[in-house]
Amino acid sequence: MRLLQVFVPADKRDAALEVLDDEGLDYVMTAERSARTDGDLVIFPVPTEAVDHVLTALREVGIEDDFIIVSSIETARTPRIEDLEERYVNGQAEDDSIAREEIRSRALNMTPGRLTYYAMTVLSALVATAGLLLDSPAIVVGSMVIAPQVSAALTGTVGLVLDDRSMVRDGLSSLVLGLVVAITSAFAFAWLVRFSGAIPSTIDITAIVQVQNRISPGLLALVVGVCAGAAGAFGLATAIPVSLVGVMIAVALIPAAAAVGIGLAWSHATVALGAAVLVAVNAASILLAGLAVFWYLGYRPDGWTRGTLRGNVSRDWIGTLAVVLVLGTVVVSGATVVLGHHVGFENDVNDEVRTVVDEEEYAALELVEVRTAFNDGGVVSDEAAVTVVVQRPADQPYPTLTETLERRLEERTDRDVVVSIEFVEGGTTADDGPGPSQ
Repeated sequence: MRLLQVFVPADKRDAALEVLDDEGLDYVMTAERSARTDGDLVIFPVPTEAVDHVLTALREVGIEDDFIIVSSIETARTPRIEDLEERYVNGQAEDDSIAREEIRSRALNMTPGRLTYYAMTVLSALVATAGLLLDSPAIVVGSMVIAPQVSAALTGTVGLVLDDRSMVRDGLSSLVLGLVVAITSAFAFAWLVRFSGAIPSTIDITAIVQVQNRISPGLLALVVGVCAGAAGAFGLATAIPVSLVGVMIAVALIPAAAAVGIGLAWSHATVALGAAVLVAVNAASILLAGLAVFWYLGYRPDGWTRGTLRGNVSRDWIGTLAVVLVLGTVVVSGATVVLGHHVGFENDVNDEVRTVVDEEEYAALELVEVRTAFNDGGVVSDEAAVTVVVQRPADQPYPTLTETLERRLEERTDRDVVVSIEFVEGGTTADDGPGPSQ
């Protein structure tokens, strides 16, 4: 429920009150004499979903935005308030969208001070790095809860759709710098952990499950970023609480940023590159999906007239929007090509490994897992690393398996492949019948 206070000039009084009467609104007026003009302060409660509609109707009769206050209230008791609630909350005019003025305020109110924003970013990156190295999903989730990136992402997209260049600048710069700070913090912490002896410096970080999930992104990574951005926009632009949406956006960004730092600390370029691709595609997807949702919900720049595009588009606004759209499209398209190449390589590797293990010579083996390092297409390394985990009968060696897999994978993928085999000993216990009676 919202309480609106609108200053109505004396010469616009009749038209404004007619609008309120037509909408079935109960109001009170107090005479005001400001330095500029005489008029009335009209006060009336409305359902949250009706704010934008009512303000639009008032603007159409000449009420300017010189003095409009929209405040939140718990409840209101007026003669026709129940009819309004039935109409806008449950009836034909049902719509969760909030007014453009309110969405702007909500976005700005979500943004903490610079010190708080970057301090929370550092803390979330440290927690995420610890969670990845400890292979602890619970700790990684904890890092997402405290990450503040939702404010930057949504502020940038709201600024774009409302043509507020200061919001665009502040939101996008905070998002980019925040991710740089997260990666730098993760690198410093991971480097300290590695060389302080807290964990073995020779540990294979690609064998850690939580790290694996961030360094070998598939096409589903696009789905995560798009859904996070869309959910954030819906949460901010409607009466739905937005607090949980921040966790979703952090899911797409913070753990991947921490994985970049870990890859740099271990001087593992493939790990860092794979995680960096995931960060880039998720960040771009969040912004583009949020922009699309806001536009779909009907949010437009101030003064926008429906039905005409040329008269609404200013050179500054179209320039800013074009830059963001082009950069976002280039990042998403490029990342999609890279991810598609990696997924194709990964599928070929999985198919060929299964084919080899299914051969009669290796009939006693059972394939447990295939881990494929991010395929960078030769940008960082000419070799692709594949780790194959198989279960074998106890004490049965397979000295030619590695060589066979390398040869077959190189023929299948037309790339140099380095294969590592991890054997898991297996066995069964015979059922010798019941033991001796006592």
